[in-house]
Amino acid sequence: MIDITILNKLNAPTKEERLENLKEVLKDTTFPDMVPQYINNHIHTTYSFSPYSPTAAVYAARMEGLCTAGIIDHDSISGALEFLEAAKLVDMPVTIGMEARVSMAGTRLEGRRTNNPDQVGVSYMTIQGVPHDQIGKLTEFFKPYQAARHSRNRKMLEKINTLLGLDIDYNRDVLPLSMASENGGVTERHLMYALAVKLVKQVGKGQAMVKKLADMGLSLSSKQEAQMLDCAYPFYEYDLLGILKSAFVPKIFIDATDECPKLADMVKLSADVDAYLCYAYLGDVGDSVTGDKKAQKFEDDYLDDVFECLKEEGVKSVTYMPTRNTPQQLERLRGLCDKYGMFQISGEDINSPRQSFVIKAMKNPMFSNLIDATWKLIEHENK
Repeated sequence: MIDITILNKLNAPTKEERLENLKEVLKDTTFPDMVPQYINNHIHTTYSFSPYSPTAAVYAARMEGLCTAGIIDHDSISGALEFLEAAKLVDMPVTIGMEARVSMAGTRLEGRRTNNPDQVGVSYMTIQGVPHDQIGKLTEFFKPYQAARHSRNRKMLEKINTLLGLDIDYNRDVLPLSMASENGGVTERHLMYALAVKLVKQVGKGQAMVKKLADMGLSLSSKQEAQMLDCAYPFYEYDLLGILKSAFVPKIFIDATDECPKLADMVKLSADVDAYLCYAYLGDVGDSVTGDKKAQKFEDDYLDDVFECLKEEGVKSVTYMPTRNTPQQLERLRGLCDKYGMFQISGEDINSPRQSFVIKAMKNPMFSNLIDATWKLIEHENK
């Protein structure tokens, strides 16, 4: 995490303020050397959910020694232009894209769980390597899907209020936590963050919050309790959000329907804007490699079917996270990518202040193809 004073400057209310503040910050900044293996193409910003504006994300990535970085936001690419402008100021090449949930209805994966922990028949996919003159076209395409998501968000918020006896208001309490006014995405995390803010206002932090959560029926791990007792942590609500998300999202979740474009439409859109549509491999979680995932089955039992589906539907790229899977999973996945001629892209999602932007696994020579792929994305966007 970068210095909180600098972060606050780079998270100023407007894009213009953020970029001007970056110019001032850079006058007193000495960046570390870039590490050629340090790339991350999946950094979330405030245009979906993150402690980082696009400007702050670029600065933070550069401060950790990344040689390039990529913006990915849910249902939105509206932060991309700011990301590109900030990257020029710090002299770092970057790549842009976005993430969406895609309906697999009408394909061989209809009704089957793939990479989505919350819903079967809906897969996470990314659009990457977006030519910069196509940002507007993607923004317009996703506006009706964003509107549909707002409608579902409101219904889930009603369930939160009913469940907990609260009066959180979507317009008053949720939307101001987002960049919705600039076509940013609004996710379940925003709902849980609004709940976290409400609880802190109600009872405060520390032991009072531990008691409140216990009264709500939540059993905290020793790590979670320590976080709730750390009243000085500047992102206290982010830690509380994590606890609330695990406890309450399953109880209030409503399946997404109208807000998920069909796969055929996404394939056509990506071709129209000349970008890479990528299936985001998740893989079954047993003993979590990173220690932050509960055990759950995803697409591994029928991964060959997944690749057959991608081939049939015209998806030609796969993105995956080298540190989130076992060596056995990665070996199988990469073998299938080679078999089906899939372009391989890497990125590990950043949306929390406790996360590092660095993917240390990229130092392994076996992943050199993912570094090469990143430079291909950048070249493709700028051709």
